[in-house]
Amino acid sequence: MTKISYVIPCYRSEKTIKGVVNEIIETVSGLPDSTCEIILVNDSSPDNTLSVIEELAAAHDEVTGIDMTKNFGQHAALMAGFHFVTGDYVVCLDDDGQTPPCESVKLIDKLKEGYDAVYARYDHKAHSAFRNFGSRVNSYMAETMLNKPKELYISSYFAAKRIIIDEILRYQNPYPYIQGLVLRSTNKICNVDVEHRARQEGRSGYSFGKLMALWINGFTSFSVKPLRIAMYCGLFTAFVGFLFLIYVLIVKLSNNPNTPLGWSSTMAVILLIGGMNLIVLGMIGEYIGRMYISMNNSPQYVIRKVISGKEEK
Repeated sequence: MTKISYVIPCYRSEKTIKGVVNEIIETVSGLPDSTCEIILVNDSSPDNTLSVIEELAAAHDEVTGIDMTKNFGQHAALMAGFHFVTGDYVVCLDDDGQTPPCESVKLIDKLKEGYDAVYARYDHKAHSAFRNFGSRVNSYMAETMLNKPKELYISSYFAAKRIIIDEILRYQNPYPYIQGLVLRSTNKICNVDVEHRARQEGRSGYSFGKLMALWINGFTSFSVKPLRIAMYCGLFTAFVGFLFLIYVLIVKLSNNPNTPLGWSSTMAVILLIGGMNLIVLGMIGEYIGRMYISMNNSPQYVIRKVISGKEEK
């Protein structure tokens, strides 16, 4: 008997999560020799999402609810859910119904072929232009900083074998980035084409600020390439300054009476070098700050309570 664990971070999904859960149960009931469990993680949603999760947990033995003490973010919510999975395969999907649970069968079938992780790929994404732009930037960042294969599409809808999830759970720092953890755990990853539905209710919880925080988290937690890029920019700036110094000396020695005063060019150089210094110092400070927070054992998440149909802890 194969057991499939579904982990769903929930935020502002009081009107959509019931449909997602019902579709998961219906999908798995049609699979021979398969059972499921559904882990719903309430990431401190400000609406009635928690109440809906409690209703679902009371109505279905397969459902377990996790209530977080505050909004820790999607990736921390996934990490919290991973600690409760008991299945052979783990499927992560969204709470808004845009990632169809019925398509998870395709992901599981691909895992059975020998892959360790499978990401859903969409022919047409029903997201906003801003969200699609953010996905493209995130993909480019992953290629540059995390050595993601260019042909591999990364999405929030994916499935992985239990061995990969167990490896991910070894990460204890307060800045989890699930895609980076998957990429560093295995290279047996592929894509499967699935449908992407239009949003029926609400809007995406990812603001520009949250997307920026996610990108920064991704490339500072799993790569030192930003520091190397900053070093290369510093070397380039120093080289440009050296060329400019040669130019100034040549103009000075030419004794050209029409030579303009150098205040503007001097200020431009100072601003250029000063800006580069601030960028490098800011990047170093970001790394040092994360090290400091990690050493202080800042939590990835804090669980207020765990809810199931049989008991509440």
